[in-house]
Amino acid sequence: MAKAHVVGSGIAALAAAAFLIRDGGFDGTDIHLYEEEPNPGPDAHSTAEAAYGPFGGRMFEAESRCTRDLLSGVPSLDDPCVSVARQVLDGREDVTLDGIARLVDGDGKAVDTLSMGFSERDRLELVLCLATPEGQLDGKRISDCFGEHFFTTRFWFLWCAPFALQPWHSAIDFRRHLRHFLRRSPGLPSTSGVIRTRDDVHDSITRPLTAWLRGHRVTFHSGCRVTDLGLAPGRRGTTVETLYVTRHGRHEKIAVAPGDLVLVTNGSVTDACSTGSHTTAPAPRPHRSDAWLLWHRLARGRDDFGDPAVFDKSVKESALVSFTVTTEDPALLTALEALGAGEGGSVTFTGSPWLLTVAAGPRPGHRDRPDGPVVLRGHGLYTDRAGDATPKPMTMCSGREILEEVLHHLRWDEATTARVLAASTVVPCLMPYLTSPFLARRRGDRPQVVPAGSVNLAFVGRFAEVPDDVAFGVEYSVRTAWTAVARLLHLDGQPPAVFAGRHAAHELAAALETVHRR
Repeated sequence: MAKAHVVGSGIAALAAAAFLIRDGGFDGTDIHLYEEEPNPGPDAHSTAEAAYGPFGGRMFEAESRCTRDLLSGVPSLDDPCVSVARQVLDGREDVTLDGIARLVDGDGKAVDTLSMGFSERDRLELVLCLATPEGQLDGKRISDCFGEHFFTTRFWFLWCAPFALQPWHSAIDFRRHLRHFLRRSPGLPSTSGVIRTRDDVHDSITRPLTAWLRGHRVTFHSGCRVTDLGLAPGRRGTTVETLYVTRHGRHEKIAVAPGDLVLVTNGSVTDACSTGSHTTAPAPRPHRSDAWLLWHRLARGRDDFGDPAVFDKSVKESALVSFTVTTEDPALLTALEALGAGEGGSVTFTGSPWLLTVAAGPRPGHRDRPDGPVVLRGHGLYTDRAGDATPKPMTMCSGREILEEVLHHLRWDEATTARVLAASTVVPCLMPYLTSPFLARRRGDRPQVVPAGSVNLAFVGRFAEVPDDVAFGVEYSVRTAWTAVARLLHLDGQPPAVFAGRHAAHELAAALETVHRR
C-alpha cells in the first residue's frame, strides 16, 4: 500500500490526513505526521491555574464550506453522535458577536460607525483597488494604493483590527479581502454574520480532529523535524525519494517509495511564539527559525517552490502581540459591554499607540475549565511603538503593563484601576510571524499547492497559493489540504469553488451604500 508522509501537525496537516482517509482510501496506519513539538497543532493552550494561555477561538462564515465539509465527519469530544461542524453551528447563538461599538476613541468614548469617515479620494481609491487586476498589484503595499487619510477612517479601523492588516501589507491580499468580505461592510460594526467556536481552537478543532485520526491509527511522530527532501534526479517532474529527518537529535533517512505522497506545511504563522507572564515580557524570538528552513532548502535554485524570504525576513512587519486577561473582577467586562461591545464582541482603541483590540468572551473558552473567572482576549498591531501608560514597545511589556495600558484607555479612576489590576492575571504572547501571509509579495512567492509537474509533492497551509482566496484562518488551510489530496490522487471530487462574495448582489449593494457614507 502507498504511504503518505505529512510534514507538520497544524490544521492543514491534520486536514490532509483526514482527506487521505476519507477521500483517498488510505488506511490510517499508512499515514505519518512529523512534528517537532510534543503535541499536534500550534494552538495547545496553557492550563496554568492562574490564567489561560494566548490562543482563542476561531471565526467562521457560513461560506466556510471546506471546513464545514471536513468537520461534518469528525465526532465532537462531548458527544460522538454530534459532529464538530454541528456543534459549532449549534453553539452559534451562544457566541454571536453582537457588539455595536467596535471603535473607542482617545477619550474612551464609543465612535459612531454609521459613517465610515471617507473623503472623495478615499472612495475613489477603494473602487480603484477593487477594479485593478491582481497582476498589476505585484509587490505593492496597501499604502501604495491609498493616501494617508484612508488609514485614519473608521472603515480602515473596522477592517484592520479583525484581520490584523497593516498599511505595509500586500495590496494583492487586501484586494482579496475586499472582494471576499466587502459584502459584510454593513455588519462590520457588529461583526454580524460571523460564527465563532465556543472554545479555543485547540479544543474546538485540533483535539477532536486528532482524536479521530488516532482512532484511525494514524502515526504521529513527535520530536521529529523534517530537515530536507531528496528529489529524484534526471526525471521529468518533481518526485520526492527521501525524507531527511532529525528525531530527538538523531539523523535519519526515510525512503519514499513509488506511489507514496509527501505533503509539506511550508512556513508557520505560529513559529517562534514566546509566552510571557503577568510580571515578565515574552522572550525575544530566536535569531534563526527552524520551521522555515525546510522551505528555504527546497526553494533554493528553483522558481516553482516560492520564495520563503518574502515571508520570514521582515519580522518587524509581521509581528503581533496577543494577550489574555483572566480576572475575578467583572468591571472590565462590564465596561466593554457598556461601550456596546456585547457578549462576544470586541472594541478597538483607536487612540492607542499599539492599536489595542480587546474582545469580550461569552465564556472562559476551555473545556477543562467551563466555569470560573472572566477571560478576555486582545492584541496590539503596532508592537514596536511606546504605549501611553507604559512608555516602551508592547513586545517588551509584561502582562500587567499591557493591562495598565488597556485600563488607561478606558479612562478609569485610580481606585477602580488598582482594584482590577489586583484581581487580574495577564498572559502576553509574542507572535513574530502571525501576519506574515499578508506581507507585500508577488505572484509566485507562494508555491502552488501542487507545483506544475509534481508527481508526489504538495504544499499545504497558509503559504501555499489558492487563487482568489484569502489566506486568513482555518478555511484556507483546509482548502489547501483538500486540494493537495484531490490533485495528487487525481480524484473526481474537488473542493468547492472559492466563494465569490463579490457576486452576492444584494449584499454587495448594501456594502456599496456603506462605502458612500461620509
